[in-house]
Amino acid sequence: MHVILLSGGSGKRLWPLSNDIRSKQFIKIFKNQDGAYESMVQRMYRGIKSADPNANVTIATSETQVASIRNQLGNAVEISREPCRRDTFPAIALAANYLLDVQHVSRDEAVVICPVDPYVDESYFKALAQLADLAAKGTANLTLLGIEPTYPSEKYGYIIPETKDNVSKVSTFKEKPSVEVAKDYISRGALWNGGIFAYKLGYLIDKAHEYIDYKDYSDMFAKYETLQKISFDYAVVEKEQSIQVVRYSGGWKDLGTWNTLTEAMDENVIGNAILDETCENVHVLNELDSPIICMGLKDVVVSASVEGVLVADKNQSSYMKPLVDKLRGEVKFAEKAWGEYKVIDTSDKSLTVKVTLRAGNRMNYHSHERRDEIWNIVSGNAVVVLDGVRKSVTAGDVVQLKAGVKHTIIAETDIQLLELQLGKNIKAEDKIRYELKD
Repeated sequence: MHVILLSGGSGKRLWPLSNDIRSKQFIKIFKNQDGAYESMVQRMYRGIKSADPNANVTIATSETQVASIRNQLGNAVEISREPCRRDTFPAIALAANYLLDVQHVSRDEAVVICPVDPYVDESYFKALAQLADLAAKGTANLTLLGIEPTYPSEKYGYIIPETKDNVSKVSTFKEKPSVEVAKDYISRGALWNGGIFAYKLGYLIDKAHEYIDYKDYSDMFAKYETLQKISFDYAVVEKEQSIQVVRYSGGWKDLGTWNTLTEAMDENVIGNAILDETCENVHVLNELDSPIICMGLKDVVVSASVEGVLVADKNQSSYMKPLVDKLRGEVKFAEKAWGEYKVIDTSDKSLTVKVTLRAGNRMNYHSHERRDEIWNIVSGNAVVVLDGVRKSVTAGDVVQLKAGVKHTIIAETDIQLLELQLGKNIKAEDKIRYELKD
């Protein structure tokens, strides 16, 4: 089974745990079978591989999310990188050509497309396998997974099938309706459109050539910024005549807001927090070391990170995006392919960052023009490279880096260090990268 996971979105509806780099699918709030916390993308990837260990998973995502994906899933997963965001049809077309030209997947192979961030149960992954099987049989050009509605929602588009059978031809599609109209749709057997579907790879390749003038994957990648922004539903699904839908009644939730996200949490507190006995329906997610105490609260979410602190009524939290848009400042937490960094102190002429580097990884070999740096090794063993000269370091060692010095650090074990940046104009853009020779 070939699966393309669509990983997009910015991090404004789940601020402050998410930001422009760290979208909601990377927040670790769900416990796995070992009791460790995992993110949506980890949970989805694990579920697919558990249901089908031979499944080939490719994640279609923007360049800004690649580091987080590598951090959480490692190097085994394939990634189709979008140079910029052009909506779902260009993203899926690019990923399809990546499968064809880079992975050399046959045009006759079935491919399943699904978003990376719904909260689902095990039956969902079996349904994906069913979609792949139906697509491989070729009885329809497109096979959709329709979600059995649990209430008349105004948030989702609807699929109207011809019958109420488990597999049915699609009669039509309806946009997000009012509650009353949604009730009527549901009485006719309508299903939520969750953006989950399957096709033979060759079908999508042919559709891509209808819309885009290109030769192959490399050519499309080079032209990607010029492609028309258009959704897959509008470009393909709503115009396709040979289309069927599979009814799905298992667990499925769109965790797009704090209100829906906390409904899926196994516990009321993650991190350092205490709720007194008068609290009702209160959830706290605290990434800071400082404790949080909640008393006498009801239907409230409290979230704290280095980006800021949110205290909100759960229903009202759905309307926070315009307020977050007013905030300005550099991102203070991000996952990298090599580990993560967290800003812990700022001033006019300095920035202090806590860096975690995983064993076997290294930072880019780089220099800065406008700032000096000091590395204080907190734990672990590593090798630092300064202008080509290598030196072993361990806990307690201090490394001074003057502006212009080429430097990197290579982790022999997991390491932590405090990085003090000193300068009048400290910006992330002040970085010149070099090739590190062995």
